[in-house]
Amino acid sequence: MKDTRTKLALKAGLLFQQKGFHGVGVAEILQEAGVPKGSLYHHFPNGKADLALAAADIASTEMLRIIDDSFSPATDYANGATTLCYKLAKFFDIQEGKIGCPVSATLLEGPENATFQLALKEIFNAWMARIRDHAIRLGETPAQADADAQRLFLAIQGGWTLARATRNSDVLRGLPALILSAA
Repeated sequence: MKDTRTKLALKAGLLFQQKGFHGVGVAEILQEAGVPKGSLYHHFPNGKADLALAAADIASTEMLRIIDDSFSPATDYANGATTLCYKLAKFFDIQEGKIGCPVSATLLEGPENATFQLALKEIFNAWMARIRDHAIRLGETPAQADADAQRLFLAIQGGWTLARATRNSDVLRGLPALILSAA
């Protein structure tokens, strides 16, 4: 069984993905997690803001795992990028297209503050760095790997938004054909 802190962060993260940071109240998070209000402030002294940062951190760790699972067995960059897009499309389908990016829905739509902006920047940079590292391992030059990592990241972010707007995960599956032909 997950500890209370993790349970709160996971439930909040899912709600933020579905409704955005401002679309979710503390009472709804507590109800979904099935914990008393005191538990929230015990684990997250600054309330919803601390909870959002924890939820984004958990989501980022999961995304890094998905990136690794996609690229580690890959024989080349194209194979890893394609696998990543297909894995994200499958996740999109499992969630019935009802959720946004697990990090931007939480932090970008959250309060305008330096802590949220820095966390978002660090998370996105970590995702691109992980893709870059895999690209280099698969034989790309550092300059090529940087460009490919940024291209893939931007395509996924935009592709997820379009897939959500159209409720069609094929948008995500089609990304490799778009970005790999442009490279």
